[in-house]
Amino acid sequence: MMIVMKAKSLEDLLKKGDRVAVSNITGREASSVSYISQVYCNNIVGGWSLAKAGQTISVPAADDIPVFGQFDELLAQLPDERKPNKVVVYSPPEAVYGDVKEVIEHGKNCVETIFVITENVSVEVTAKLRRLCNLDHFDILGCNTLGVINVHDAVRIGAVGGDSPAEAFIPGSACIISNSGNMVNTIASYLQSAGLGVSYGIATGKDPLILTPIKELLRMAEHDPRTRLTVLYIEPGGVYELEAVEMARAEGFQKPILVYVAGSFAEGTGISLGHAGAVVDGLNTSASAKMALFDDYFGVPVFHPEDAKEIMPLLAELRRGLRVNTLHDLVSAASTLMEAMQWDRDMIPKNPLVLRPWIVGLGSFTQRLPSHLVPHVDTIIEPYGSLIKKYIHSGLGHTPPRQSMRNASHASSNDGVTPRIYGYSTLSMMKQGSFINSMLLCWLGHPVRHAFETRLVDMCLIAALTNGPGTISAQGAKLSASAGNGPNTAMMTTLGTIGEVHGGNGKVAAKLLVDVFANTGLTDPYHRDHGIDLDKLAAKFVSEFKKTKSAAKEAGIDYSMVPCLGHPVFNTEKVNYDPRERVISTYLEDQGYYNVFLDFYHRLAAELLNQQATNKVHAVNVDAAITCVLMGIVWPLLVEKKISVERALDLPFLLFALGRVAGGAGEYLDHRECGTNMDMRVPVSECRALCRGRD
Repeated sequence: MMIVMKAKSLEDLLKKGDRVAVSNITGREASSVSYISQVYCNNIVGGWSLAKAGQTISVPAADDIPVFGQFDELLAQLPDERKPNKVVVYSPPEAVYGDVKEVIEHGKNCVETIFVITENVSVEVTAKLRRLCNLDHFDILGCNTLGVINVHDAVRIGAVGGDSPAEAFIPGSACIISNSGNMVNTIASYLQSAGLGVSYGIATGKDPLILTPIKELLRMAEHDPRTRLTVLYIEPGGVYELEAVEMARAEGFQKPILVYVAGSFAEGTGISLGHAGAVVDGLNTSASAKMALFDDYFGVPVFHPEDAKEIMPLLAELRRGLRVNTLHDLVSAASTLMEAMQWDRDMIPKNPLVLRPWIVGLGSFTQRLPSHLVPHVDTIIEPYGSLIKKYIHSGLGHTPPRQSMRNASHASSNDGVTPRIYGYSTLSMMKQGSFINSMLLCWLGHPVRHAFETRLVDMCLIAALTNGPGTISAQGAKLSASAGNGPNTAMMTTLGTIGEVHGGNGKVAAKLLVDVFANTGLTDPYHRDHGIDLDKLAAKFVSEFKKTKSAAKEAGIDYSMVPCLGHPVFNTEKVNYDPRERVISTYLEDQGYYNVFLDFYHRLAAELLNQQATNKVHAVNVDAAITCVLMGIVWPLLVEKKISVERALDLPFLLFALGRVAGGAGEYLDHRECGTNMDMRVPVSECRALCRGRD
């Protein structure tokens, strides 16, 4: 089919200042990608979606994206300087033709290029789209493209670059043109190891009919002043590469090409490569035929790293390019090509290609290997990460992959403009105004689900502030002030005086709750109709506890007490209560809320007396209340494997420590102002010697 392109250079496809409109923008994929693109380059002026007019996609630190009902409404309501000249189509396959036709009918005075992201568009519809655009002089890319990125201008259309385009794409001189969208990202990362950056990344799509074939894109790359090398990722099927090579010969292309042809392993096996167009449909369309096609054009043998010096003179003479047999050879091939062309690198090579396994199970053998031979587990890319979590890991919580975290963090980031916590802007959180919500985001990696959880955590922090000047942690702060230290030292001293006995019991309580409820099928800890017999659970726990206690006494060894029951102060009645826990329980009752873990803890205290394991009903103390509140918050995340059990167990101690260190600061300030130096010293007369003098 005859194609007449308006774009003459790659910059004409996408550049800084282009204004983008998005169809079906409220769809799951379109809204997610548009949000990330707006944060990255702020080039989307609006979108449209049936029955969604008037909505807005809010984007912190960038322009919000208005949503209209139809494309003509978008054009009518946007001022002339905001009207789009690029359109991205995310519509379902059956709606693509109608949406593109609408863009062509109403956008003739402003729209230049249409990008069809949608896959599974029929060949018949694709052919009609090409004819419509030819008649009305629109450029159109797709279908089934991941999009385009202009790296020098830091603008993109579609999902090229994923969630962090600036990480994979560093400005440089290599244009990547790929049948596969994800391979654009992969190749860009590979090229960094050769010291090559990227000028443009383009996913052509790989449907049987490609709306803008590779030869048109190669011609634009040839005319692009910021591109000196084109890297191609090719799949079997179609005659587009044959047309491109014939054009390159006829027009005497001056810029070399580096190419990888995928799929030779699948020849004769019936294995699908995953793209609709990656099928053999005639002469010169198989992977091996395309390999031969490029080798003949280049006039240079296929690249093998060990033969790099031998082919260098021929490569420098012909200057047409090189083909690699394996994808990871792109790095050494690019370095060889640059040396033959006598080019300087775009940058210092970075991110060397190394083995980054997803799963490592060396066990104790790790201790006997030299450290440089022990592979570090890398983050598992999607969708494989989710599948591995689903089918390999069992029980509550997930197991995060281990990797070097020296200069990396999931919890925080800063792009030079906006500091973020797990991807959420701290600037936006400052405006919303909740320290506790932000703190929980830091600790959980996910926002809290219910507003009352914030109030409960607030109460827990207040309860943790102090239990009077006689507590060990308060004494630590006062001792520090008495010794003349600064406030930071006093706060560290407070933290140094809390541990497993004082404050850390919440971690043991959390472990108890995880063990007790792990196999109960509990999903919502706030639902009263959970279907769990809590009395039976408590009775079973106490029965096992009594057996352990009895065996330990017979053996004359210590045994572990039930954590977070009892308190030195609130321990004189037949049935005891910690008043701080009562405040939390009363709040839940008054507001009509329920916490299954707190309910279980009270039943457990009663069952211990019922089975005569104790002589009174011990108070469910404040550490237990803190633990139950936090377990209520994290339990759904554990069930959904969004956080690890290890993280959940640390939370009660963290919250107690945060509250108590603030209280310790108060003790320090009071003691520093009103006390005297060394007044915490114990007089000699009150000290006892437990051993006699040896001299």
